[in-house]
Amino acid sequence: MPLVTTAELVSAAAARGHGVAAFNVITLEHAEAIAEGAERAGAPAILQISENAVRFHGGRLTAVAAATAAVARAAAVPLALHLDHVESAELLRAAPAEGFSSVMFDASKLPYAENLKATAEAVRWG
Repeated sequence: MPLVTTAELVSAAAARGHGVAAFNVITLEHAEAIAEGAERAGAPAILQISENAVRFHGGRLTAVAAATAAVARAAAVPLALHLDHVESAELLRAAPAEGFSSVMFDASKLPYAENLKATAEAVRWG
């Protein structure tokens, strides 16, 4: 099944009055287990990789994103790729090229005014 966008999953779920489960992926085995669970449930899901998980992989997004996307493409149910709790503008900008259709930008550790500015910049970029 093709990798789908987060927006597609959320829109379809909202139309049915349902939600969509999102699960954190740290390693390939997590992605595989989540995909298998989604297939057994016959339900779509969101595979999310956090900035913490990227740090776990030595700060390199490409390998874990590619492996997770490959699992999603091989699944029998729709799966989407989401980059979660991103604090780095560089990582935010890398997301589309790595197959992510959604990103949650997180500037919550910054003072309020800086949080607003950084979030506004992220929105303008997106």
